[in-house]
Amino acid sequence: MKMTLARKFNLALTATLALGLLAGCANKAEPRYSPKELKRFDARVELESDWRQQVGKGLGRATYPITPSLDSGVIYAADERGRVMAVEAQSGERRWQIDLEVGVSSGLTAVAGQVYLGTRNGEVLALSQADGDVSWRTRVSSEVLAPPQPNQQLLIVQSVDGTVTALDRLSGRERWVHTTTEPALTLRGTGTPMVIDPVTFAGFANGRLVTLDNRNGQPLWERRIAVPRGRSEIDRMVDLGGQPVLTPDGRLFVTSYNGRLVALEAPSGEVLWEREHSGYHTPVLVGDRLFAVNEASHVIAFDAHSGEELWRNRDLEGRWLTAPAFADGNLVLGDFEGYLHLIDTQDGRFSARTKIDGSGISLRPVTDSRRIYVLANDGRLEALEVNR
Repeated sequence: MKMTLARKFNLALTATLALGLLAGCANKAEPRYSPKELKRFDARVELESDWRQQVGKGLGRATYPITPSLDSGVIYAADERGRVMAVEAQSGERRWQIDLEVGVSSGLTAVAGQVYLGTRNGEVLALSQADGDVSWRTRVSSEVLAPPQPNQQLLIVQSVDGTVTALDRLSGRERWVHTTTEPALTLRGTGTPMVIDPVTFAGFANGRLVTLDNRNGQPLWERRIAVPRGRSEIDRMVDLGGQPVLTPDGRLFVTSYNGRLVALEAPSGEVLWEREHSGYHTPVLVGDRLFAVNEASHVIAFDAHSGEELWRNRDLEGRWLTAPAFADGNLVLGDFEGYLHLIDTQDGRFSARTKIDGSGISLRPVTDSRRIYVLANDGRLEALEVNR
């Protein structure tokens, strides 16, 4: 019997909560990773708050992944009810604010005069960066949680049902659609495609990574990153929940839940190296080091060429870390209690810490050199400066 979208949503949300509350075996009820208490340390840098703004009502009870976007000195942010605003990154002064008649569900992507976002009812909207006016809106197959990804001509949208849709960036007209079969139970969220002009790299909840030809949406190669194992449906989840990381020399790094961290040759899909690693966050590449957060909230540094583990910070275990960002020689991560952590990329030791907001931080911070922009779950947007 085919599972309804509503039941799939409820199961996915339940599974997401269970991941933090249940052990690997479904018949156990003790915490899988109890949050570690924070320990004091000698700070290496200072975090100075520059300004704060309130972005509507925040991410809502479902904690939608509405990540802000920075473009040309302006931060674009939204809340789950459909309030969208543009804020001067330097001063925090609000440029404009609009209220859409539909709830926002995806991260924002600001580029080339437009702001792209997805909604809970399966629409994709393009807004003018100048004043927030809607340039076009197009319906896709289902709810959109991943931020739409542009190249020169297309906007690639991955929906929660596993469909990838290519839209014309100027008009919103559908150009092609790629569909895949998703498992009955998935993490709450989807992978975010990595898009360049010729191809799109898309990861799915079935553990597969597919390279699509942007001319027509046809697969060029497909690779299984994670294989379902275990007795329970939760154990067998193998979502590719983050975004593939692509290097200028054509290497691709992909993480999977209950699976592996894999480095591949982007043109062919040939595996260069792989490591056991269960995670659903996008890694960050800095020079020849790849930094990833696993499901236990361990922060790990890998040699990007060999896959060798260089260091591991376990001090934030169980604290539901965000995906890592990079600013001024440090990884930047938020946690479920609303703390912002800076970790030195060279040795994995803490550089700084500050409390942003008690509602928690679930979104990857936005960074620009020494500037950090953090959106808390209740909509508090704060800009901070890293000072040495």
